[in-house]
Amino acid sequence: MKKSDLVVINLDRPRYLRFGHKALKTLTALTNMDITNMDMTNFSLEDLEKVLYSGLLSDARENGETLKLDEMEDLLDQADSFKEIMEKLQEAFEKSFGPGTGEEKN
Repeated sequence: MKKSDLVVINLDRPRYLRFGHKALKTLTALTNMDITNMDMTNFSLEDLEKVLYSGLLSDARENGETLKLDEMEDLLDQADSFKEIMEKLQEAFEKSFGPGTGEEKN
């Protein structure tokens, strides 16, 4: 993994959140979302779990773990706050796509 595009999110342990090609491909398969028109302000909680799951898979693989989507609810409950989850998600998307990701385009 490139260290420059990693975002650390503290859950059960510090985990790297990253949205590279493989994560984005997984994300679109799980959600049927078009990543070019993704609106981060309009995620359901289930979609949020899928988005974060996709971004955490490479960290799990590098640590010899098998992360399952149905574990995300409990894993995300270990974050300090929902606000932190959303801030880290925004930061990870910005590192992958650049500033302004997830905002509506006019």
